Amino acid sequence: MKINQTPVGVSGLAAYVPPYRVWLKDWCEWTDNQWPKIREVVGRSFRLRGSHQSVYTMAANAVIRLIQQYDVNPSAIKFLALGTESSTDNSAGAIIIKGMIDEALASKNLPPINRSCEVPEFKHACLGGVYAMKGAIRHIALDGAGSVGIVVCSDIAEYEIGSSGEPTQGAGAVAMLIEENPKLATIDLNHSGSASDYRILDFRKPMIRYSRQNRVLGQQIQDFPIFNGKYSTTCYLDETLHAMEDMFNKRDLNPINYLRSLKTIFMHRPYRKMPETGLAIAYLFALAMGDKNDQAEFNSYCYEANMNPSEVISEMEISSLDIKKFANPNDLNKDAFPLSMNVSKIFRESRHYRREILDKMALGSDKMLDLGNLYTAALPAWIAAGFEQAYEEKISLENSEILTLGYGSGDAAEVIPMHVVENWQSAAKKINFSNAMHFAIDLNKKQYFDMHEGLDLKDLDYTKKNEFIIDEVGDINRKNYQNFGIEFHRYIS
Repeated sequence: MKINQTPVGVSGLAAYVPPYRVWLKDWCEWTDNQWPKIREVVGRSFRLRGSHQSVYTMAANAVIRLIQQYDVNPSAIKFLALGTESSTDNSAGAIIIKGMIDEALASKNLPPINRSCEVPEFKHACLGGVYAMKGAIRHIALDGAGSVGIVVCSDIAEYEIGSSGEPTQGAGAVAMLIEENPKLATIDLNHSGSASDYRILDFRKPMIRYSRQNRVLGQQIQDFPIFNGKYSTTCYLDETLHAMEDMFNKRDLNPINYLRSLKTIFMHRPYRKMPETGLAIAYLFALAMGDKNDQAEFNSYCYEANMNPSEVISEMEISSLDIKKFANPNDLNKDAFPLSMNVSKIFRESRHYRREILDKMALGSDKMLDLGNLYTAALPAWIAAGFEQAYEEKISLENSEILTLGYGSGDAAEVIPMHVVENWQSAAKKINFSNAMHFAIDLNKKQYFDMHEGLDLKDLDYTKKNEFIIDEVGDINRKNYQNFGIEFHRYIS
């Protein structure tokens, strides 16, 4: 099959977040948690979905905004992919979104999405959206040349009351426009890095969790994951390092020189501290492989941490480390990189940390403090917020390389470089990320706990406009007709 050599990449982004907001400072008062620590580690606020919303309505809302904001010709769309880990239908996927969008387009006297459009759903924890993006790029580079692809990442992150994950909740969707000669950034998958390894139980969603839950309108299904926080952090760090190593080897890069050369980095962000820790560990690993000056800097951090540099370097032999051996009740709370983590605490206090870590992740980071964890949508949301901030502040990005890193528990990671094109500003100004977050309804303590239980709170209803909702949920289970549990949607124009 002939491969299209025309550059392919991202031409636009659009977001949708539900309006129901919880301020983490308030949440700390309700739950007797420490606000300074939560602010430092997690963020400022998060959103909850309402009873009339689902992963499908949020996805469709983001897609219709993308089509409108970028004046996309629906008949040119021949690849529509959904990346999610919160879907509630084990048969249909992105076709649900396509049907909803076609309804909205008809109400606006616009043509439907192309009938020959492919409609896959991609699932691998938080990495599903990145896999969907790679699928769209490959489609356009091969048999879909000349067409347009849309990837929408939509998720609902919810955790049990009292769990360590509770303050990291969130909900929302981000849609990406993928096409030839992109208007924002090109993506060359030949230069990306991949890694995967089975990790048993760091973060899972076994179907048995849904036992005895009855999905009706006004009572959401609760989607609490099975997770082991400390072990999950270890898996994130290890898979990030392996994916970066794969990219370094493919491109014959000097790791520390490459990381220093970057001005902007976006990483999967389940909460504020995680990407900072991930990049810091990657930087230290790269330092240890550098020249004598790099190693001198590395050694200085080790000595200040009262560590022997050679012992820390030995720990960094990631190819020989089997993370799965920590997947047992006795070792889940152990660090796989205890020496490196101690050294990273010293690095965090150094003058280099601001320049090499925080400054590189600054674009869009402030807006992300008010989103919580969006699972598959976390990385594209940060990218959208970053491009919007760069446009608003007239920051020069053209012809620069931006590094993006996606991660999904289970485990897998993708390191994908983007190259910002000339005149990217014309596409960035249409993202409207801040507008997507503008409308908010702040919850009090009772409203939060009731909504968390999936209850329909009539006192929080708002005038819905230009959005999809769940109109009803089927409850018929007869021999001659069945619609039990199926969502029926409606577009309110």
